[in-house]
Amino acid sequence: MKTEKNTSEKSVKKPAKKSAKKSWKDKLNDSKDLPRVINLNAEAEKRWGGKTMVIPSPIEVDAIMKTVKKGKIITINDIRKRLSEKHSTETACPITTGIFAWIASHAAEEDRKAGKKKITPYWRTIKSTGELNEKYPGGLLAHKRALQAEGHEIVKKGSKYRLVK
Repeated sequence: MKTEKNTSEKSVKKPAKKSAKKSWKDKLNDSKDLPRVINLNAEAEKRWGGKTMVIPSPIEVDAIMKTVKKGKIITINDIRKRLSEKHSTETACPITTGIFAWIASHAAEEDRKAGKKKITPYWRTIKSTGELNEKYPGGLLAHKRALQAEGHEIVKKGSKYRLVK
């Protein structure tokens, strides 16, 4: 006599819910309770150069990037300076500022793919060292081509590309 094995509901695995992946535009518009001004402890004060720091919102970084005119550039440190002035702090977080510039670049490319003509000119934002950003859409070569198209001179040093001032 053959008997069927009873399977309890606990042993049956249910498929995991898949959450919809956030678009870059969604990430850009998700402020996560930012901007926020924080007081730094002595160790952080030495590292970041101030007693107060603003942690910006992504949209604030994007708004500054949008102000850069054709033929001009801005560095992450320039953006940080503007943010700290806006929020009356001594510094702005370099990590979140860089991450939010990266998010803004990808959100701009989403806009371009959606047919928008006026997008954030993210290619005009470079690293504080003068290097191009390999994490922008299309990588270093796309960043280089976009800047050269606006008249900037770019040199290669090792595996990095740098803007000539």
